[in-house]
Amino acid sequence: MDAWIFGYGSLVWRPDMPVLERVPARLPGFARRFWQGSPDHRGTPQAPGRVVTLIDDPQGAVDGVLYRVERSVADEVLAKLDHREKAGYQRLSRSIEVPGRQVQGLVYYAAEGNPSWLGPAPLEVMASHIHRSVGPSGSNRAYLLRLDEALRSMAVVDEHVAELAAAVRALAR
Repeated sequence: MDAWIFGYGSLVWRPDMPVLERVPARLPGFARRFWQGSPDHRGTPQAPGRVVTLIDDPQGAVDGVLYRVERSVADEVLAKLDHREKAGYQRLSRSIEVPGRQVQGLVYYAAEGNPSWLGPAPLEVMASHIHRSVGPSGSNRAYLLRLDEALRSMAVVDEHVAELAAAVRALAR
């Protein structure tokens, strides 16, 4: 069976894997938040950046992209994603909504209390943190703004991401 992988952060705009199909999708029961530290991609161990994770929200849903990966390369793709998402993320299987049906898919989730967890902070504090953070994969600012642009291009409204992106853009002026 082919693997289905849900993207809600950088996977939305940079899947970096061979895909057979890309469809808009929704993961119910969660909200997207910039509460996870990135000591290896958008920051450093001494100064981690902020990237998205999911938090439990029984009334919420996270819009993103679901990718279908051919079974013959699924193990290789998942090994690469496990490495990419190594800083506090775990892989979970969840029911994901796509137009007209439900699909069992995999999602990377960084739970509260993991070693890279940063948690909530005031908008201005998070914006300043993201504005100044840089890591081997580039600036934290670029990560946030690319995600904001990708969600907007999909006609997805995510208040948390949009407000944070606006605050970071204001700091760049």
